[in-house]
Amino acid sequence: HLYGEMISGEQEAGQEKNVLLVKKEPLGVVAAIIPFNFPCDLFDQKVAPALLAGNACIVKPSTDNPLTLCKLSHLLNEAGVTAGAIEIVTGPGSTVGNALTADPDVNLVTLTGSTEVGIETAKVCAENLTHVALELGGNDAFIVLADADVSLAAKELIWGRMYNTGQVCCASKRFLVHRNLVEAFTKAAIEEIKAIPTGDPSDEKSRMGCLISEKAAIKVEEQVALTVKQGGKIVLGGKRNGAFYEPTVLVDVPKTADVAKDMEIFGPVVPIIPFDTEEEAIAIANASKFGLCGCVFSQNMKTAARVANALECGGAVINGASFFRSFEMPFGGYKFSGIGTEGVMSTFDEMTHTKTIVLKNIL
Repeated sequence: HLYGEMISGEQEAGQEKNVLLVKKEPLGVVAAIIPFNFPCDLFDQKVAPALLAGNACIVKPSTDNPLTLCKLSHLLNEAGVTAGAIEIVTGPGSTVGNALTADPDVNLVTLTGSTEVGIETAKVCAENLTHVALELGGNDAFIVLADADVSLAAKELIWGRMYNTGQVCCASKRFLVHRNLVEAFTKAAIEEIKAIPTGDPSDEKSRMGCLISEKAAIKVEEQVALTVKQGGKIVLGGKRNGAFYEPTVLVDVPKTADVAKDMEIFGPVVPIIPFDTEEEAIAIANASKFGLCGCVFSQNMKTAARVANALECGGAVINGASFFRSFEMPFGGYKFSGIGTEGVMSTFDEMTHTKTIVLKNIL
């Protein structure tokens, strides 16, 4: 079941004569380190709560597309944001990012990026006990149970894997499909993928363009080659042209392959991993060091809820792709997928001190 598992601790016997107040105070200076894939969106989710809480913000955009946030910051200053409340610093993470995280005058580092960078950031911040909020990598499981609606699952694959050319931390990246449905799901997925207009991203008719750089595309190419070496078979795509990597589907990917566990592919690649039982699917999903999100497809809500509850991840979606994020909900991962959560109120909490004031015997 999904209900009745939370117990409120806000009422306490013996406090009838006292008034207990909880106050939120700003931390001070927030350093926001933002990746290339959703610069404006992630800027909003970090900077807006920081300013609302009374903090000042230093923002370091990705070196792949720094001008986006330079322009956004300029527009905010024109709109009347307090002078100096938002500052942009550009440059490599190895120099600018390290300087920010090591600065004792920075009170919180909020970073969205790779797990490797997150670990190094946490180490540096530990020297000054600087607060950290880390939204890191993921290798989300997309589980298609034996009674799933294959057509629905194939359509959700497009949103969950192909959006932004697969360059999404909470994209579905491991496709665990019941062995009896592998053939039907693969066929439906290929049909849906072939219908995507690909090409120049500046063309309004195009729905999928290139990756952020040729370097990124080469890495995806190498990861696909490794998956083939480990037993996977390419049935669609698999070719690179500069920074463009074709939408790719692999079948017969063994559960022992790197991509089935800890290798996050940041591109439009669909590795299909067969399973025979619900228990096996859960075991494969949880075998990863990541635990950001996950999803499960089933026409039986009790079964779907049971699997969703068993997944070791920060968020699970039933009959939809794991790529789902509401600003009203806390968003964050288990294990190596991060520390802390983001969302309207949870980010506000991350960016404030909590002070309690007790008025004893006032009533």
